[in-house]
Amino acid sequence: MDRNMTAQQGKTNLLAFNNDWYKPGGSAIKRVLWFLVNAVFLINPIIPFSSLKVGLLRLFGAKIGKGVIIKPGVNIKYPWRLTVGNHVWIGERVWIDNLADVKIGNDVCISQGAMLLTGNHNYKKAAFDLMIGEIILEEGVWIGAQCLVAPGVNCKSHAILSAASVTSTDLEAYTIYRGNPAEEVRKREIEVQN
Repeated sequence: MDRNMTAQQGKTNLLAFNNDWYKPGGSAIKRVLWFLVNAVFLINPIIPFSSLKVGLLRLFGAKIGKGVIIKPGVNIKYPWRLTVGNHVWIGERVWIDNLADVKIGNDVCISQGAMLLTGNHNYKKAAFDLMIGEIILEEGVWIGAQCLVAPGVNCKSHAILSAASVTSTDLEAYTIYRGNPAEEVRKREIEVQN
C-alpha cells in the first residue's frame, strides 16, 4: 500500500474514545437497579408474564399503553427512554438498545430477535466517537424477525421491514422493504374487515 495514502487515512485510536458528553438519564443507582431487574425479569427466558414486565418497565419510567405483550428474553437498555403505544407485540429476544429515545406507536409488531439500535460509532473519527439517534416506529409497523433498525430511523405508518433485513434510512408508509440494505419491494395493502 502507498505510504502517503496510509498517512492521509490515519488510524483508529480507541484509547482516545470519550463519551462523557452522553447522559443516559436516571441516577447511577437507578441504572444498576434496572440492570438487575432487566436481567432477572425481562432477559430471563423463563419469565413469561407480560403484565409483570410492563409493570416493572413503568416503575422505571417507561410510558406503556394497554394490551402490550412482551415475550421472554427481551432486553431493554433504559426504560425511561421508551414509549410504547397500545396493543404492541414485542417478540422473543428483541433487543431495544435505546441510548436515545425509542417511540413505538399503536398496533406495532416487533418480531423475534429484532434489534432497535439507537447508538453507533463515527468511523471517520480516530476516537470512534459515539453517535445516537432516536427510533420511531409509527402505528401499524411490523419489524420482522432478526431485523436491525439503525439510529435515527423513522418507520412510517404501517411500513414492513421483512425478516433479516437491515435499515439505516426511513421507511415510507404502507410500504414493504426487504434486504441489506433494505429496499422497497411493494406497497402494503390491508384488507378491510367486514
